[in-house]
Amino acid sequence: MLPALLRSFSWAALRHHPWRSAAAVAAVMLGVALGFAVHVINASALNEFAQAVRSVNGQPDLELRAAQGTLPEALYGLVATQPQVQLASPWLEQPVRATADPARAPVALRVVGADALVLPAMAPALAPRGFDGADRLAMLAPATVFLNPAAQQALGMGTIDARTPALQLQTGLSTHSVRVAGTVAAGGPPLAVMDIGAAQDLFGRAGQLTRIDLRLMPGTAAASVQQALAALPGWPAGVQFAAPQDEVQRVDSLSRAYRVNLTVLALVALFTGAFLVYSVLALSVAQRAPQFALLAVLGATPRERLALVLLESCALGLIGSVAGIALGAALAALALTMLGGDLGGGYFTGVQPALHFSTPAALVYGLLGVAAALVGGWWPARHAQQLAPAQTLKGLGAHGGRGAQAWVGLFLIAAGAFLALLPPVFGIPLAAYGAVALLLIGGIALLPWLVQVLLTRLRPLAVGHTLALLALERARRMRASAAVAVGGVVAALSLAVALTVMVGSFRGSVSQWLDSVLPAPLYLRATAVSANGDDGAVFAPAFADAVARLPAVARVQALRTSRLQLAPDRAPVALLAQPLGADPGQVLPLLGAALPVPAGRVGVYVSEAVVDLYGARPGADWPQLSKVFQAPAQAGQAPEATFFIAGVWRDYIRQHGAIALDAQDFARLTGDARASNLALWPAPGSTTDALRLQVLAQARQSLGEAAAESLEFVAADAIRARSLAIFDRSFAITYWLQAVAVGIGLFGVAASFSAQVLARRKEFGLLAHLGLTRRQILTVVAGEGAAWTAVGAVAGTLLGLAVAVVLVHVVNPQSFHWTMDMAVPWPRLLALAIAVVAVGTLTAWLAGRAAATNDAVMAVKEDW
Repeated sequence: MLPALLRSFSWAALRHHPWRSAAAVAAVMLGVALGFAVHVINASALNEFAQAVRSVNGQPDLELRAAQGTLPEALYGLVATQPQVQLASPWLEQPVRATADPARAPVALRVVGADALVLPAMAPALAPRGFDGADRLAMLAPATVFLNPAAQQALGMGTIDARTPALQLQTGLSTHSVRVAGTVAAGGPPLAVMDIGAAQDLFGRAGQLTRIDLRLMPGTAAASVQQALAALPGWPAGVQFAAPQDEVQRVDSLSRAYRVNLTVLALVALFTGAFLVYSVLALSVAQRAPQFALLAVLGATPRERLALVLLESCALGLIGSVAGIALGAALAALALTMLGGDLGGGYFTGVQPALHFSTPAALVYGLLGVAAALVGGWWPARHAQQLAPAQTLKGLGAHGGRGAQAWVGLFLIAAGAFLALLPPVFGIPLAAYGAVALLLIGGIALLPWLVQVLLTRLRPLAVGHTLALLALERARRMRASAAVAVGGVVAALSLAVALTVMVGSFRGSVSQWLDSVLPAPLYLRATAVSANGDDGAVFAPAFADAVARLPAVARVQALRTSRLQLAPDRAPVALLAQPLGADPGQVLPLLGAALPVPAGRVGVYVSEAVVDLYGARPGADWPQLSKVFQAPAQAGQAPEATFFIAGVWRDYIRQHGAIALDAQDFARLTGDARASNLALWPAPGSTTDALRLQVLAQARQSLGEAAAESLEFVAADAIRARSLAIFDRSFAITYWLQAVAVGIGLFGVAASFSAQVLARRKEFGLLAHLGLTRRQILTVVAGEGAAWTAVGAVAGTLLGLAVAVVLVHVVNPQSFHWTMDMAVPWPRLLALAIAVVAVGTLTAWLAGRAAATNDAVMAVKEDW
């Protein structure tokens, strides 16, 4: 009979206090939902991306790519005849902007040139399927393409047949007309397939290949083939061997830091939920202490009382976890529909994945929610286990308690500071995340001590004011109860403060960085640029010189952007060539002064990501860059250069790294002086509109009417606004998480105060007998709430600033490989703290109304 009594006692406690139980359940649900949603979104996007890569690239055993630029076509004949190679497939890729209807906006399209004879064996998803009545050799015809379903949908073409209109493909300053002859089955972003020879002729890239895929003889090891090919006479420098899965791994590694940070934020919300479970059950155990004592008298053992409270916490965690899994799946489905699975970070642009529900992941996150609830319920369960039945039944078991000793909190904070100094593990700042957890736990452990210190110092101000003194004294003496009541809001507020400081610091640093890298008011570029090969280098030096001589132009600066594959398993780094002048610090946001470049060296300036990812240190030569800089197609045009790292600069756009060098050095080493963009400064007294008109007129004269129509002017202000808008979109989830976390923390405060005032009916009755009115009693309760939430606001703000230091100076550099200047928005933090105190005071006042309405005589009679 006793076990049944214990179970009914536990469920009755949950049913009779639904609001405070709902606070704990909601917090657990939020943490589980956010963590599971982030996992599902990323898993779905990465799975879709991997399938798209497999359908487009096929399943080769080995890929050959150029570290810079393209591969020479002669290399294909060399590798195809090797005895270890069963099949070789040449590829040429060309990003374009395509239109089928002039009334519709152009669509970003990836054109893939392939050998039609090897496609069925190497990449069957790209095998062309002509429409009814089409020529069987249409794949070999010039200026003929086959579209995948995503391209048909994006272009608004519907069913493809002989009546399908021609496509206009724009690349660089050129426009080409092609006909659509059929479809391909490959999924993923918009794609068009055509014969590789026809593609080379159409885009003027004769003799160039993007990559070569190899299918090896059965039993042949890829490593042995790499060694054999690299040892061939005349093997060009700069050829890299890549595994088929490297592209998926590159995207996975790029998005990993972003999704791990989002997951950690979700786990912080789960930590807040664990503390709210602790708060709810601690107050519940304190309120039901006589009942637990009675159960002990009836025969309940200490272990059974411990299990009873743990059962309650497990029930809260289980309900919150189940609801969190359902909510997380719904959030993931909504995000995949609205955002396309890029998590706000832009890592899976163009991918429209379907929901990929993972049962093992759901179980893991569900168990995390239950574990968090059990951790939160452990200490209240221990209190129920250790209470003395006789003393508790006599009313001697409830007291304020001293709470945890101050040294425990100080030790945890010191341990957190130590962890913040440790390096990342596998590129993830695990120690820094542990530091954040220890700081939060240590700060909350110090709450009783902080209540004692702060309220003792405020006591002289309350002398002479009876109600204020009464509220202050009780708040000070019940400091352990204060830690329980406001611990959840301290955790939530510290998270909100930390994120506010981190996001504000990041946004301010990005704004300053944009001012530095966008010195010109206007920029000129082609609307369709290539993402590989010549990387949109469309402006010849003669055109830049002609623009510089225009009356409305005061100054022109040519900028060149290309890509460099330093390692096959990592994303390419950006190679920026621009005039650096005598003082590169005036052009680049350098960290420190530029180092003098030794004679016979070429000075380069690397971003912080390059330092972390490739070990490039300022003041040293960089042999790795010297080895891969020159493209195989350009071999022999210039001697190999010895690069010297002359400085490190901040770059908030290219997480994979960027290298800057002087434009003259780039032109001398590559023999290519073309530019990707032109930075334009208007002449004194001239407007940007006049500058646009004159540059367009010069473009029509120098480049032709069609090429001039493909040019685009972009104002620096527009680039700045768009960059900050992307930044705000990426961090939108953090703003939402702040609001929800603080809301749940205040909900926990409401539940805590409600439980406490209901347990203090005798005290309120005594105060009423002593002559205090209902309004005065509510004033005392509100004063206690103000005192406790004020201490919580101070503690939460200080903890938040400490956590912000870790986020700004440790987590961000270790996760994203860039640093920032910390900026504290004091007005926003002050407003946040005042709002928390105001809402906490109001919550205490509202919670006290119910207890203060009880009849005073009946409340006091409970002591007779």
